[in-house]
Amino acid sequence: MGKFVISQRANGDYQFNLKATNGQVILTSQGYKSKDTCMNGVESVRKNAQDDARFERLTSSNGKPYFNLKATNGQVIGTSEMYESSASCENGIDSVKRNAPDATVEDTTAA
Repeated sequence: MGKFVISQRANGDYQFNLKATNGQVILTSQGYKSKDTCMNGVESVRKNAQDDARFERLTSSNGKPYFNLKATNGQVIGTSEMYESSASCENGIDSVKRNAPDATVEDTTAA
């Protein structure tokens, strides 16, 4: 089972990483001003990860494929790493689809 890891950036913003069962980061969020909005982002990933149309497949300036997961309003919820091939990118999307719905939440900011 995957897990969402909530952390805090140096600028005080909160973010989450969705990690696969093997511990590899498969999706990274934007920065959020509060922990509550970060948790809303986690729920949005859970909801939107089941719809393949929400995954935007892109190519970086260095030619490597990656993807964004978007909410129904078109806002980017999370971004993947850069992959070596389109097939690896598709495997990453499949991993998000498998791991996100039942992923646990680990809050590393909790006192």
